[in-house]
Amino acid sequence: MVSVGTLLPLQRADGSASFSWNGYSVLAAVNGPVDVQRRDELPEEAAVDVIVRPAAGIGGVRERHLETIIQRALRHVILVVSHPRKLIQITLQITGTPENDSKLGNLTQASSNLQILPPLLQASVLALLSASIPLIVLITSTLVAVDTDGNLNHNPSPVEISSAASLHVLAFSSHGRLLVAESEGLFDMDTWERVTEEGSRQCRDPADSMHGKDDVSMDSGSGVAVESFVRALVGDQVAASQQWKEALR
Repeated sequence: MVSVGTLLPLQRADGSASFSWNGYSVLAAVNGPVDVQRRDELPEEAAVDVIVRPAAGIGGVRERHLETIIQRALRHVILVVSHPRKLIQITLQITGTPENDSKLGNLTQASSNLQILPPLLQASVLALLSASIPLIVLITSTLVAVDTDGNLNHNPSPVEISSAASLHVLAFSSHGRLLVAESEGLFDMDTWERVTEEGSRQCRDPADSMHGKDDVSMDSGSGVAVESFVRALVGDQVAASQQWKEALR
């Protein structure tokens, strides 16, 4: 399973990023810090607003639920005290879904939110980094499915999701703190401990990353952790932005 990310695909946003993962594609735009209406103003920190737009149609309860999860997670990541009485707005447009996403139609509404959550979180963080919004820590996310035999499968396909006994979305900070834990299905504590261990390994273990000029890709089967992927993508963007200085020397 290959994931691809790009920084600054949009010209008129303060920061932007595209992220494709597990058949889903998300385009994120960040604007801010900007002035906020007085009724929404927070005297000692910045307000964080998250908007999720579906691939087709208008947003509903599903999108509002996703916005709440993402906003709560990002408030632990953004250094909001550095911009009091300001607004940081993150807009997330889902631009692509798996071709066989319709196979998930028999799942409950809560479970149908889980597989899109990791790319939404990752696109948000990349867009914040591209906008030079100060962050306290880096956050990385993954999806783990547990089949009926108790086997773990990270980044499962829609078919594997539909037959899973439980699904788990985990997001870890670069310090190892679990910031997001959303689960659906039946599981015991032993399974939960194995899921969190696998999620931490997928997100945080150091590994060599693949570098490119514009896009960076990550093969989830290659052992490249999500955190290494994000650092490689940002590092390549910084190097590209410094090329004009090298040309003047």
